[in-house]
Amino acid sequence: MLQANADTLLIIDDDPAVLRSLEKILGSQYDVVACSSGKEALSKFSTEHFVAVLSDVKMPGMTGIEVLDNIHNIEPELPVILMTAYAEIDIAVSAVKKSAFDFIIKPFQVDALFETVNRAIKKHRHDQLRHMTHIRLREAVRQKSSELSRAMAMVKDLNVDLIKRLTNAAECRDEDTGAHILRIGEYAAAVAREVGMNDDYVQQISLAGQIHDIGKIGISDTILLKPGRLTAEEFETMKTHTIIGERILSGSNAPVMSMAAVIAHTHHERWDGTGYPRGLKGEDIPLAGRIVFICDQYDALRSRRPYKEPLTHDAVRDIFSKGDGRTIPGHFDPWIFETFWKTDHIFEIIFDRHQ
Repeated sequence: MLQANADTLLIIDDDPAVLRSLEKILGSQYDVVACSSGKEALSKFSTEHFVAVLSDVKMPGMTGIEVLDNIHNIEPELPVILMTAYAEIDIAVSAVKKSAFDFIIKPFQVDALFETVNRAIKKHRHDQLRHMTHIRLREAVRQKSSELSRAMAMVKDLNVDLIKRLTNAAECRDEDTGAHILRIGEYAAAVAREVGMNDDYVQQISLAGQIHDIGKIGISDTILLKPGRLTAEEFETMKTHTIIGERILSGSNAPVMSMAAVIAHTHHERWDGTGYPRGLKGEDIPLAGRIVFICDQYDALRSRRPYKEPLTHDAVRDIFSKGDGRTIPGHFDPWIFETFWKTDHIFEIIFDRHQ
């Protein structure tokens, strides 16, 4: 009678005497299921679990090699030991090709039989353990990946939420800031996409660009909301919004916040070195700062100010191409400047959408 969770061997031989002998010998240590044909043996796989198989090679109806092939279609790693009274080279070659575990010549020695069967069972246990370990590792990786994805999504949502709250803080100081903030983010994303940056970068700059002027919350209302041009001294104070913004945003491990700090600090630097606060020149200015600079300049010229009327899109194009004393082509990174001319129609659409 089979015991629960016992090691069960499947023995196949068309010779009743050999089958009884194997069943008696191996049954002393293992549970045994004995079959007189390959067809009968294969039917047992629907109800039984085996740790190894011993099969005669030369049998009517279905040979041992065919049995081996069919068993490995059901359980590819199940060890199958073939038995034959003739050590024929073609049989041995076929057995090896079909991945037989071992080959026993009849009549067999009992000690050698047990040694071969024990090795087969040991291999099966090892394969099962490896398989279960692989499943557990795969499930652990899947679970950890799922947890990481949820954590990253949460961080992303927190970053977006934080940026929205910071933009709300900026809008509290100046009711005209809201549309300007949205436009800068969209302009910057359009330029970044056109110059070939990946989707992560485009998404980051579209968010980070929106808080480029967050440092203005540290500027006095008498300067920030002054209905007219600033004096030289007031303008020097206004320049410090870049430093204040960088201080507010720096120190975060989140890529979007790190980019926001860089943009806040460098979005008034100019390619020719005449910008502020550090007078950086050329590629010493981070790419994100160079992109937001041209976006900010475009939007400033298009927008109404207490000391100036808003300009049309074509008027801004004319200033960008020829210069007007305050804005000249040399202020812009040539690569970004060239990209502007490829995307300026998008700038016009964005401005008109966010009035």
